[in-house]
Amino acid sequence: MDYEHYFSKRIADLKSEGRYRVFADLERQRGRFPIATNYRDGKTYEVVVWCSNDYLGMGQNEEVVEAAREALDKCGAGAGGTRNISGTNHYHVLLEEELASFNGKEAALLFTSGYVANQTTLSTLGATIPNLVVFSDELNHNSMIEGIRHGRSAKQVFRHNDPEHLEELLSAYPIEVPKLVAFESVYSMDGDIAPMAAMCDVAEKHNAMTFLDEVHAVGMYGAEGSGVAERDGVRDRITIMQGTLAKAIGVVGGYIAASAALVDYVRSFGPGFIFSSSMPPAVAAAALASVRYLRRHPELRERHQERAATLKRRLAEKSIPVLPSVSHIVPVMVGNAALCKQASDLLLKEHGIYVQPINYPTVPVGTERLRITPTPLHDDAMMDHLVASFTTVWEQLELPKEHKARAAE
Repeated sequence: MDYEHYFSKRIADLKSEGRYRVFADLERQRGRFPIATNYRDGKTYEVVVWCSNDYLGMGQNEEVVEAAREALDKCGAGAGGTRNISGTNHYHVLLEEELASFNGKEAALLFTSGYVANQTTLSTLGATIPNLVVFSDELNHNSMIEGIRHGRSAKQVFRHNDPEHLEELLSAYPIEVPKLVAFESVYSMDGDIAPMAAMCDVAEKHNAMTFLDEVHAVGMYGAEGSGVAERDGVRDRITIMQGTLAKAIGVVGGYIAASAALVDYVRSFGPGFIFSSSMPPAVAAAALASVRYLRRHPELRERHQERAATLKRRLAEKSIPVLPSVSHIVPVMVGNAALCKQASDLLLKEHGIYVQPINYPTVPVGTERLRITPTPLHDDAMMDHLVASFTTVWEQLELPKEHKARAAE
């Protein structure tokens, strides 16, 4: 086999389908978020980033930056090993205590990313609980799917956000069979939110544990910001809360929060935790400062929701096809991979706006989109420019506006 030819051919196929992913070379400017420097074609350009997962700009927050600097000066760059072998720094302990309190649980456990938190926890439970059956929402994130797959337990997939279908599937198993229902709060591509109370009702009826991915809600919902479960008053009904430190918290890493026994179980039996080097102390210190800040500042969440609602309304007024999102995520439908990339390229190169195209396998073929994530730091002038630029690009590429009616709902 000609391996190099095979690799090159597969990449060429991606390019011909319009699905080849090009990374924007960006340099974040401390104190000027969401403005960044874009390096391309041997030159630099100033752009406004409209697709960052740093949803609240906390990666630029002065208290967060200062906490990282202080820990770096105090502890150095690395943690020194895995958590079991010299790698448990005091900042890790403090952060886990804060995350447990933040989520209203007895204990929390840090991971190197939200992906690893999902994959390790779900695979560990699936592999070690005899006869466990996992019930998974059909639109769950790849990290959850991979965790369930690697756990090799029995699996049932229920229709997206459909408690009635979940009830139907759970009813096929005796009450004594161990069960786990896995779902997300905010689904990041469509911006919809799970009917959490109804999901808990069904799970509890069948004596099933619940695993909730709050990755796209942490920091942004609830009085203190721990997520939708807090906002909806069902946090105490969720067995395992999972979240990330890389989005609204503004740093990097992931975690779970649950009972002390369950967290200790994953800590003791989860290979993805046991064999991974721990996060640098400066990262843990920054995340700790960010969580503490967000718990004290609900006005950031209020401003964030206002910015998202305003942008949805303004794009819809211009017949830009915004999907009916009930969260802070603003998905704009294109429906074609090549056109989606063209629109993204035009916005970047002609208008100084960076919005990354989203295509397969992140979303199904035919539902390619631009995913906008306004933050509290996107001001009215930036929004004016974005709406005008989208209108120009839509006319230039003759992009469809079929979702106008849905966006106005």
